[in-house]
Amino acid sequence: MSNTITVGTGPLTVDEVVAVARHGATVALSPESIAEVARSRAIIEKLADDPIPHYGVSTGFGALATKHIPVEQRAQLQRSLVRSHAAGSGREVEREVVRALMLLRISTLATGRTGIRPETLETYVGMLNAGITPVVREFGSLGCSGDLAPLSHCALALMGEGEVRDADGQLRSAADALAAAGLTPVELREKEGLALINGTDGMLGMLCLAIADLQQLVTVADLTASMSVEGLLGTDDVFAADLQQLRPQRGQALSAENLRKLLQDSEIRESHRDPSACTRVQDAYSLRCSPQVAGGARDTIAHATSVAGAELAAAVDNPVVTPDGRVESNGNFHGAPVAYVLDFLAIVAADLASIAERRTDRFLDVSRSNGLPPFLADDPGVDSGHMIAQYTQAAIVSELKRLASPASVDSIPSSAMQEDHVSMGWSAARKLRRSVDGLRRVLAIELLTAARGIQLRAPLRPGPASAAVIAALPSIGMPGPDRHLSPEIESAVDFVASGAAVAAAQSVTGPLH
Repeated sequence: MSNTITVGTGPLTVDEVVAVARHGATVALSPESIAEVARSRAIIEKLADDPIPHYGVSTGFGALATKHIPVEQRAQLQRSLVRSHAAGSGREVEREVVRALMLLRISTLATGRTGIRPETLETYVGMLNAGITPVVREFGSLGCSGDLAPLSHCALALMGEGEVRDADGQLRSAADALAAAGLTPVELREKEGLALINGTDGMLGMLCLAIADLQQLVTVADLTASMSVEGLLGTDDVFAADLQQLRPQRGQALSAENLRKLLQDSEIRESHRDPSACTRVQDAYSLRCSPQVAGGARDTIAHATSVAGAELAAAVDNPVVTPDGRVESNGNFHGAPVAYVLDFLAIVAADLASIAERRTDRFLDVSRSNGLPPFLADDPGVDSGHMIAQYTQAAIVSELKRLASPASVDSIPSSAMQEDHVSMGWSAARKLRRSVDGLRRVLAIELLTAARGIQLRAPLRPGPASAAVIAALPSIGMPGPDRHLSPEIESAVDFVASGAAVAAAQSVTGPLH
């Protein structure tokens, strides 16, 4: 993908959002978008002189929308709007989230539906490209009327006020950072403050980042499941294509195909294929049903991606300048569609982690591990093996179950009951980020435990895919007396997060879904 993303030629994609937010790609405005922005701004300029009040142009906001604002106070109106709404509290939001939020606001502004001036939009783009990241606080958005407080902190920086992080991550005043980048703070005019803060950009940005992470982690989940099936002497017969076709769920079929590839040519599997020598009729659900669970997760991620795609094509503001020149109030800033799928994905993360933890626990229980030592310990009793690694998993899974409780069913009225139903989509997005991190850690511990279980099956050799993953897994070492386990877990988390785990498997299997 190019290091520069052009905005205004069509909807952004999830990958483009991630490229700018996480990997530092820059943004360019298309000539067509600049022309359309100028055209809609001319409409707003005409309304500014109209004796009839127009919301956001010549009136107050929210419950104060009936207040007519005289011409000489309108610049102050926009400044006051941004300053008062930049009311966030709590710890700083991650840089990648703020960059995603900024990009998505730029994308809406570039549609020409908000009435902003071209020079204001171009300064916003310049701020993003210079690596200037406004300090945004975690609490402040109700996910309706847009992510008001987070977007206001960004608009405040555009005005040369408040705090930012520069490209090196140093905390400095917005005025100093803009000056160093050769940018002039914006003096907001009619409608511009509202246009800068009235969108679902924060929750949508976090949705895009979560989708990218979960698309990777669902493949990791297939990988760790395959290694657990192998290490626990499970069967791959249940993953046969014809059995999956009896229930034609797309995600399930893709996960089962991954499992077949990953378990191919395993000596460990072949060692118990003879039904006369193997007395187990069926594997436990956590092994046998792994493609059903991971497949359902895939389908849910696909649904969330379709919702994100529609939102990425949206122009969210209130009021909007329609293509035929009308300026109309609307409710498109309500975050419900995004909030619902953010909550849905938190359920997916919790359940993928839950089944992974159950597979890990089977490795550690001598009554269920089919011949492995208790807790995979070198000298059980003296050594505890991976006993407490499972505790860590269990603690994370318990937290993920709490995080799976939906935020979008809650609503607290605001703005003197004018805004009497809100989405809480920002809150849903914040907890989903914690869920994704937790899932990554649970899968890393399963990977580490399954690798040790497979090593203990020697002299039987694992399949080439598992062997490649174990060989690439840093700091695993050979089974032996207990050692400091936390660094090994963190190394495995990095191994999963970097994509190296899937890459090692794919070096043998070819592309995985």
